[in-house]
Amino acid sequence: MIAEATEPMVSRPFRVDRTWKETHDTFSLELHPLDGGDFTFLPGQFNMLYQWGIGEVPISISGHPAAAGKAVHTIRAVGSVTKMMRQLRRGDVIGVRGPYGTPWPVADIAGQDIVIITGGIGLAPLRPVMYHLLQHRDRYGKILMLYGARTPNDMLYVKELEQWRGRFDLHVSVTVDRAESSWRGNVGVVTNLMPRFHFDQEMTIAMVCGPEIMMRFTLQELSKRGIPAENIFVSMERNMKCGIGLCGHCQFGPDFICKDGPVFRYDRIKDRMLKREL
Repeated sequence: MIAEATEPMVSRPFRVDRTWKETHDTFSLELHPLDGGDFTFLPGQFNMLYQWGIGEVPISISGHPAAAGKAVHTIRAVGSVTKMMRQLRRGDVIGVRGPYGTPWPVADIAGQDIVIITGGIGLAPLRPVMYHLLQHRDRYGKILMLYGARTPNDMLYVKELEQWRGRFDLHVSVTVDRAESSWRGNVGVVTNLMPRFHFDQEMTIAMVCGPEIMMRFTLQELSKRGIPAENIFVSMERNMKCGIGLCGHCQFGPDFICKDGPVFRYDRIKDRMLKREL
C-alpha cells in the first residue's frame, strides 16, 4: 500500500540531522520528523520540501526504504529554493509533505532479471530500488545497472557505486560523456553500454530515469533489444508543483505526473513520449 500524508497540503516539520556535498552543484539532506510520528516510503516516491518564506519543491526520496523515520534527499541546486536549501545546516527545520506518487514495481517483479539505466541525478530516485534489491537479493534474478554522468566529477554516490561494482551478485557499469586523461573508465553516452550485455527479452524488467533526451534514446534501444513495453518502467519527474494533482501544472495527456506517476509503465505513455510538445 502506498503511504500518503493524511493532510496533503499541510507540511510536517522535519529537522535536518545531516547535510553533505555530493558534487559541485548537488547535495544531500537527512531529515527526521519533529512531531514524533513515523516516516515510511516506497522506492520511487517523492516529497514536497518547503523552506518557509521561500518556496516548495518536489524532490525524490533517495534513502533506504527500510530506514523508517528518516528521509534522505539528494538535491541539485538549480533554483532559488534549492540554492537556499544548500545553506541548511544540522538543527535547521523545513517542511515536508508526502510521500507522494506511484513507486517502482519492486514488489511485483520477483524472479525477474532487473536492468536499471539512469543518467545524472536520475540515479537518486533509483537508489532506493538498489537498496531494496540488495536487501532481498535472493528474490531476483540478474541485476544490471548502467549509469551515465556528464563528467567523473558529476557522478553521484561514488563510494556506493564502487561498493556495488565490487559485488559478485550484480553488475554495475559506469560511463561519462567527457573525461580528462586521468579517467580510466568508459566514455560515451549510457546507451553505448547496452550492446555489451545480453537481455532475456521475456524475463527482463527495465527501470529508466534521467534527462528526457537520455530516456528517449534508452527506450528506443530497449525496444530494439526486444524488451516488451510492458516490461519497461520510467520515472517522469517534471513540472510537479503541488504533489497531489490539484494545480494541473504537471498534466501529461490524461495523467498528472505527481498523482498518476512519477513512475509509469512505458506501454501506458509510449505514444505521448514521442510527442515533444507534451
